[in-house]
Amino acid sequence: MAYDRAITVFSPDGRLFQVEYAREAVKKGSTALGLRFKDGVALISDKKVRSRLVEQNSLEKIQLVEDYVACVTSGLVADARVLTDFSRVVSQQEKITYGKMVNIESLVRKVADQMQQYTQYGGVRPYGVSMIFAGMDQMGSRLFDLDPAGTINEYKAVAIGAGKDQVTAFLEKEYKEDLKEKDAVALGISALKSAAEEEGGVKQPEIATVSAGRTFTVYSKEETAKFIQ
Repeated sequence: MAYDRAITVFSPDGRLFQVEYAREAVKKGSTALGLRFKDGVALISDKKVRSRLVEQNSLEKIQLVEDYVACVTSGLVADARVLTDFSRVVSQQEKITYGKMVNIESLVRKVADQMQQYTQYGGVRPYGVSMIFAGMDQMGSRLFDLDPAGTINEYKAVAIGAGKDQVTAFLEKEYKEDLKEKDAVALGISALKSAAEEEGGVKQPEIATVSAGRTFTVYSKEETAKFIQ
């Protein structure tokens, strides 16, 4: 029980249980994924509307960080909001300091450092959220994910949240490099459907892209509906 309660104590087999519990919280969140395509990157998230009384426009999973950087989250919504706000502050600081496009890897590392700090101090708990950062910088299209431990990985395509394993298996089979934007979005929707079949399918996903020469763009309901069909 002592290993189970304290974030600062490793178990005899080298585990931090509170971090693992935070990862379990992420698995209960909405499915989200990111894909790189030719000259850009797409973010797609399933929106679970718990009640017909909820105003659907208030459920935004994909968030603008900076003109050419966006993120999508899965897990505890409040934790996601705090980290998204933190990433916006960091991106503006870097933009003012260096006067050029934000380096996405540098931004992601600073957010990851913030998450990692909450895994090694008593009296706090880890952030119960995973994040995918996507965008364009001097190196081209970039796609990163962060987990509650503060671990960073760069991907060509990646998924988080409920159904992560099914979506990842689908993408490993079907993903190809240098896809066109529409083909990448269509592939992402198909991947979401592969994980949501048991829950009634994908009804109202959220889609956004960032590409060379074009800033953060959110697809309209009409455009999204075409991809679902």
